Amino acid sequence: MDYKKRIIDDLLDLKLESFGATLITGPKGCGKTTSAKMKAKSYIEFQDEDQRENLLAIANVAPSKLLIGEKPRLFDEWQDAPKLWGAIRKSVDDLGENGLYILTGSSSKDISTPHTGTLRISQLKMYPMSLYESQESNGSVSLINLFNQPQNFKECISDLNIDDLIFAICRGGWPKALINQTRRSQLEVAKDLSHQTYTIDVSNIDGVKRNPRLAQAILQSYSRNICTLATTKTIFGDINANFSVSVPTFDSYIQAFEKLYIIEDIDAWCPAIRSKSSIRSTKKRNLIDPSIAVAAMGLSPEYFNTDFKTLGFLFESLCLRDLKIYSSSFDGSVSYYHDRYGLEVDCVLHLNDGRYALIEFKLGTHEIEDGARHLNKIEELIKEHNKEEKQCPIRLPDLKIIITGAKYGYKRDDGVFVIPIGCIKN
Repeated sequence: MDYKKRIIDDLLDLKLESFGATLITGPKGCGKTTSAKMKAKSYIEFQDEDQRENLLAIANVAPSKLLIGEKPRLFDEWQDAPKLWGAIRKSVDDLGENGLYILTGSSSKDISTPHTGTLRISQLKMYPMSLYESQESNGSVSLINLFNQPQNFKECISDLNIDDLIFAICRGGWPKALINQTRRSQLEVAKDLSHQTYTIDVSNIDGVKRNPRLAQAILQSYSRNICTLATTKTIFGDINANFSVSVPTFDSYIQAFEKLYIIEDIDAWCPAIRSKSSIRSTKKRNLIDPSIAVAAMGLSPEYFNTDFKTLGFLFESLCLRDLKIYSSSFDGSVSYYHDRYGLEVDCVLHLNDGRYALIEFKLGTHEIEDGARHLNKIEELIKEHNKEEKQCPIRLPDLKIIITGAKYGYKRDDGVFVIPIGCIKN
């Protein structure tokens, strides 16, 4: 099997080392089962039609029988046999060992369990593939090494041109797409995922019958507003122009997309640089992968030859996806900054030891100067704040980075690192 190594592989090793069982969550089609099989020594697949009825009967009457087998033991599509959850929880208690079980399953079905898996069944979130995992980023710049040894940064060159990036945005990081042989078949995967999401999964997730046309319209509106601070009221108003829908109903559709790991908004970073009241705390609208937005809007790679504004927002979504994946390997998190004076930074990458980077995303080279100005302005404001607030100083940014779609990476005289997305890895 030609398996492309995933960043989650090492994280799964840590979970298996630390807990009795691990549940891998994430959007449909991101590769959960494939990665889990690389670690499992035995497995049961409830979607195997030759064995399905027999396995479900055993799971319903004596689920502990299915736990017999070499460990770690994988249960794929475990939601089809929900009694397994309690059996695994009890087995972990009885055996008192770690690394016993792995659970994966379709995110299109949400199962309520009578007991939590706290300290027994840990959760691990999986994303579609980053550019480094799909072997399109050359990985010449390690983010964690940049934090630890910024003085060792060397100039870098990306192998990706603008057409490569456009295609990567439209195709997405779906493993199935990368296996397909032709470019048109690769693009078809995100289209199918998008269609399945609003026609089938949005109802299956919690058993509530939903209107596919309304679900499609909501996904399209979210896609048009990707990587903006559009309020829920704005999106609701957009939908209500064509559908008569109540706020609670609209909210239930949004929650369903969140449960499906399709919608994944970005939280605001709210330091008191000027004053708490000046900080915008609205979430930045985003999806798990930019290809979902492209598919929802019915666009093709050729469309972006004449619409670089929309492409810029989708490029930001691609970068956010990759940064979330890369930073997961060192327990990092991602947010954004925007205040009512108009000062903004696209991304703040936080490490769990308090270090952080201010990051701007600029598709082309002509926007780099503007991005650097934003980063330096934030740093100056923090310095001014610290002069006045000596009791509660705000840490200065450890890195200032502009991530671009351009070819060359370098360090500017003002300390800002300019790095192509095609050079970055964790």
